[in-house]
Amino acid sequence: MVRRLVSLFLSVLVVLAPVIVVAQPAPAPGAPGTEPEAALEMRIAVWRFDALGIDAELVARLETLFRMELARLSKVPLPSRRDIERAVTADQQNCTGEEKCLAAIGKRLNVDVVVTGTVGAMGDSYVLNIKAVEVASAKQIERISSDPLRGSPDELIDGVRVAAYRLLAPKQLHGSLQVQTDIVGAEVRLDDKPLGKTPLPAQGLVTKLALGKHKLRVQAPGYDPFEDEVTVNFQKVAQVNVRLIASKEVIGTGKFQRVERKPFYTRTWFVVTAVIGIVAIGALIGRSVGKVECIDGATGEPISC
Repeated sequence: MVRRLVSLFLSVLVVLAPVIVVAQPAPAPGAPGTEPEAALEMRIAVWRFDALGIDAELVARLETLFRMELARLSKVPLPSRRDIERAVTADQQNCTGEEKCLAAIGKRLNVDVVVTGTVGAMGDSYVLNIKAVEVASAKQIERISSDPLRGSPDELIDGVRVAAYRLLAPKQLHGSLQVQTDIVGAEVRLDDKPLGKTPLPAQGLVTKLALGKHKLRVQAPGYDPFEDEVTVNFQKVAQVNVRLIASKEVIGTGKFQRVERKPFYTRTWFVVTAVIGIVAIGALIGRSVGKVECIDGATGEPISC
């Protein structure tokens, strides 16, 4: 029952895949889109995907998704399943993925590379094992195993797309990260490598990052550092908005006390010094005011009072 539901789900997904891709919001200026950076010049044909212990119809749906992505990646249109069926001989119909027979099929189709593979089940997920054979040399030029494919329509489409790029365009397999913060001059590091200080160029957009998890650190004097693990996905922008918090220090009680710079005139040493100074000045003034001088009226000379 589950397999039937999944097959039905994939059938709908094949129909809606182009709509899902087209309906995505337009990327911001400079952000990566869903189109390949450089279309492949080679002529490609997909022979077929064989089912390993799972429903053949379900495998056919995954094969269709994979073929659609290769068609987007290649500059030359791929031959359709009908074109391939018409071109190959009866003996070639039995080809199960050997390099020699795949090269022969490729010559009849006038292509440079023939792709084939298998699909196996792993619990509720599916794994694609795919290889590419060069027609001229009849040799395998690449072989991959996809990550388990599961989840929502977007996740399944992304998984199949990543498999296509890993096979024939691995140098275009990357994503982006956008870092923004409310602090000017904060240092940004990714995987222990400096990216610069905020605000980063291109509105904080960092492109052509390897897929997977990356360690992000943002720090500034007087603030607690920000550290987090960020996941970068294929041809998508992982957005991180960082809000740094003023730093605190731990005192003996185990409580937190905010570090503040107090004005010098509130310090104890300044108050004590000021009081002593005022008392000394008052004493001098009092002594001067309280002194009486007597003068002899006849001679005009000072005398003792």
